[in-house]
Amino acid sequence: MLRRNFLLSSLASPALYAGRRIDWSRLSLLTDEIARSPADAIAFCKQYGVKWVELRGVPGGGGTYAFLEEAKLREAARELSEAGLGVSFLNTPMLKFTLPGTEAARRRSETAEQKTKREDREKRQFDQRLDDLRKAIRAAHIFKVNAVRVFTFSRVAEPAAVLPKVAPILDEMVAIAGKEGVRLLVENEASCNVATSAELKAICELVPRKGFGINWDPVNAMGLKEKAWPDGYHELPLKRLGNVQMKARALVIGPEFVDWKSIFEALAKDGYKGHVGLETHVFDGTLIEKAHLCMKKLREIMA
Repeated sequence: MLRRNFLLSSLASPALYAGRRIDWSRLSLLTDEIARSPADAIAFCKQYGVKWVELRGVPGGGGTYAFLEEAKLREAARELSEAGLGVSFLNTPMLKFTLPGTEAARRRSETAEQKTKREDREKRQFDQRLDDLRKAIRAAHIFKVNAVRVFTFSRVAEPAAVLPKVAPILDEMVAIAGKEGVRLLVENEASCNVATSAELKAICELVPRKGFGINWDPVNAMGLKEKAWPDGYHELPLKRLGNVQMKARALVIGPEFVDWKSIFEALAKDGYKGHVGLETHVFDGTLIEKAHLCMKKLREIMA
């Protein structure tokens, strides 16, 4: 009964957004990309009047939220709740490693010993994938969020050839998560086998379960011969779209920019019901500064 109530409550809130424009009430912030501590992340949200967050790593260090021990999860959930913040999306690193038996297309030079250690580590990651999934499901329940991110293993030279091998692995995970009221959303990521909107469409065709959807980040497809708007957008299986993410790149950092205003308008027109999350993603020491610049820009776009 508790699991059923969790599913009903977690699915209810996105439906409230159906047919509505993408405005400030639908903005969510990835906490470890706006601050150096959980307290500062909460303060950042309060400063801008944002009511939703995405979780990934604990700001400032301390592990990945999805895999924390239960006591720490409950404390974090309490702090967010007391601050009036809801969790819209749980980002995990699940399946962001090389699928055993395949060879990543882009890999740094390594010695035979380093290769053996890497392959052993990736084999352990693969073998513990369902244990990691169950930890992520537990975290999702505690944070009262029903959408969890996964990947599609390190990108090989011919991704289309390996997707039929990836699909059954995802399907098994989706079936387990679905019984617990949790959806798995695959993210398009340049370093993984699903990187473009066309590849998102392909993997959705191979994993038709209702509990499987997509987390679209158009910036991740840049440099892969796909124009995010309008080409990439119109490739998306929009009925499977569960979350959208943006970065400082192409929002406030050029030279190439994404027309987010047009994307927001299209999402509203097409009935998108979820949130849009900001993952600042800057590594030159100006992360917090760029996060503030992103908020200013988003104010303009969403005005």
